[in-house]
Amino acid sequence: MYSIIDIEGNGGEFRKECIIDIAIYKYDGHKIVDQFSSLVNPQQDITPFVQRLTGITPKMVRTAPKFHELAKRVVEITEGTTLVGHNIDFDYRMLRQEFKRLGYAFEINTLDTIPLAKKLIPKAESYSLGKLVKSLGIPLTEAHRAGGDARATLDLFKLLISKDVEHQIIQQQFEQANAKTYLNKIKQLTQDLPSEKGLIYFQDEKGEILFSDYVEELNKFAKMVFNSKGKRFASLQQHTTQIHYELTASALLAKLMMKSRGIKKKESLPYGLFERADSYEVGRVLASDRQKPLLKFKSFTQGLKALSYIHSNSEFKEKGLLKKVLDLEGRSELWSSSGRTQDENAFYVLENGKIISYGFYEFHTVLASREKIKQREIPIDSSCLEIQNEMKLSLLKKEVRIEALPKK
Repeated sequence: MYSIIDIEGNGGEFRKECIIDIAIYKYDGHKIVDQFSSLVNPQQDITPFVQRLTGITPKMVRTAPKFHELAKRVVEITEGTTLVGHNIDFDYRMLRQEFKRLGYAFEINTLDTIPLAKKLIPKAESYSLGKLVKSLGIPLTEAHRAGGDARATLDLFKLLISKDVEHQIIQQQFEQANAKTYLNKIKQLTQDLPSEKGLIYFQDEKGEILFSDYVEELNKFAKMVFNSKGKRFASLQQHTTQIHYELTASALLAKLMMKSRGIKKKESLPYGLFERADSYEVGRVLASDRQKPLLKFKSFTQGLKALSYIHSNSEFKEKGLLKKVLDLEGRSELWSSSGRTQDENAFYVLENGKIISYGFYEFHTVLASREKIKQREIPIDSSCLEIQNEMKLSLLKKEVRIEALPKK
């Protein structure tokens, strides 16, 4: 049993897109046994490019059902089937993203008509859906609309089945259902990781954390670990069976979260930013240095990026101003920044230049009193040099908003 699908997205940021058009044909190998098609209200903008490509406008989807209203129907029509699509990775990712927002893990075996067409129709001039079906005499009405593309994909799939005298389609389904290869492991573990900043946790089959860290791009870092040829990640490659993550808007928040959970991560900061007579420079931090660096960095490149930022801000041209901005001594303040999600903020309570607690609050919440802060705060010891340095980096990059600490 197969469910042939096509999805159109709103053209949003990668891994944050939303479905605006969906069509599914349930096919038993002989005939269509069920079908479903609908516009979807993405509750987001549709990019001009997508509007031109699909002809779908914001006005058209304004009164369309939202995905959560269609989710049950999608599950019903695809249950017990193999999901088939032309570039199925896109359609499958879009479905998983939408279901994940609803707290549901959507998993199904998939089949892509592109590699099948390349094997069974090896001399085609193009394997794009429009050009391929035209060359085969398959009608395509409403190109780049889910209903038209899904029906053309179904007709293409029927042709591929008829040409599949060596049963490659059945064999591919069997191999996918029983796949235990390393490449499949990488795909399964990384396919839903976003390309955003956050804490990443590699865990074994018992749930034990094998490795955790703050990374700039979760998806890219995980793939780098699994594709590494070095010895550093060999154990992770072998023993990781699950990956979890938490989005964090900044390295400061990530380091505080790790420390409060007892996750130890000592960082080497061999480079420093030094104030010279008429300028700033980045160099190695040596025990013999008489002057303490204003900031420390884990790499020379990170230091150069900070130096470039300083030079691009005219406010730091005034001698001594940067040092004053980064000075934490005696400061008792309430800092805030973006939190773990789009609708959340993080706060940090400073006393005498050290963060003594942090926590989270919604946009509509006002931390107007110490009592409200205490109800949400997570105590923390931020006296370690790594966190102190991260606080200064946050000040430099203006990642935090600063206000007076409520007295009562």
